[in-house]
Amino acid sequence: MRSLTKSAALALVLAATGCSDPVDKAAKARIFSPEDPPKVVASAKQKLPPEDVADNPQVSRRILGMDAAEVTERLGPHFFQSTLSYEWAGPNGNNPVKLTETRSFRAGPGGVNGDFHGILENSRDQGLEVMRVQGQVFARNRYGPYRQRLRDRGMAERTRTELTGAIRDFDSLFQGRIKLTPAGTVTHEGRTAWKYAVSLGPAQEGVTAQKMPAAFAPRSGADETTKRRANFFTHRLPRSLEGEVLVDADTSVVLKARLDGRIGVPQEKTPEAAELRMTLESSLTEIGKDPKLQPPQDFLPDADKPQGIADALDYFGIPRGKPGDSPATPGSKDATKPAEEPEDEGEGT
Repeated sequence: MRSLTKSAALALVLAATGCSDPVDKAAKARIFSPEDPPKVVASAKQKLPPEDVADNPQVSRRILGMDAAEVTERLGPHFFQSTLSYEWAGPNGNNPVKLTETRSFRAGPGGVNGDFHGILENSRDQGLEVMRVQGQVFARNRYGPYRQRLRDRGMAERTRTELTGAIRDFDSLFQGRIKLTPAGTVTHEGRTAWKYAVSLGPAQEGVTAQKMPAAFAPRSGADETTKRRANFFTHRLPRSLEGEVLVDADTSVVLKARLDGRIGVPQEKTPEAAELRMTLESSLTEIGKDPKLQPPQDFLPDADKPQGIADALDYFGIPRGKPGDSPATPGSKDATKPAEEPEDEGEGT
């Protein structure tokens, strides 16, 4: 009996190994294979030789547009700060309009999933502040209290990308025409960096813009401000660009940048010509130093709905709805009672 059992077991093993399907094998290999690392982690391991920046446009675009998460994976804890200035002027330089943005970002250890604290402020007394500490996210406007954000999935990561993307935005607005010319090596924060002189490169030929769907427009037509903004992005023409960029020799991260450029709109393209001057100053410091970020001591809990809507209801004297209230008459004491049948006007009707 025992020999019969051993024979049956052996037959099953041989059948399983001899008749296995290659598709099943591939499926099992995929299922039981180790999980792939996040895309940012994989990108951070990619070698980007800084000496190839001037000769290889793909390397230069990767370095100039490097995401904050990848920078943290490559450098570790650091402090980033940039000042971006805009100055609009008419065709004769009259009636200039100025705006200055200050962006600061402090990254803690932990790479892409680590703690960080970002602040955005401008010269018009506006701004926001976002921090992620121990997996918890808190945010506030410039003068408001902190509020914990539990359900805004990806909000912290998006803000981190926007705060540290000044060089990427600058390059995009100048149609990718930042040209880098080697200018030797320097030392920044005790690290060796490749120095590049910035100039305006030639217009990219043979590159067709991605066709986008038509934008929605109001029935009454776009307002004048929207028309001017659309005309600028459609007909903008970079006129000049200068500055310098320092690229870390070990990690290929931009450690410091200074950019100064002008973009114009030709008179023949739009009924109202204009010129935009942009300047950028950015730097990375405190590399490798743990900021030891702590959550705010006082903060408001996450809200089920925006408080502004509830405040508007109170202002107009509309009672707030409660659980169990009828949708027809929210907040009414008699909302849950069944409606009374109307009395008949007469017998026999």
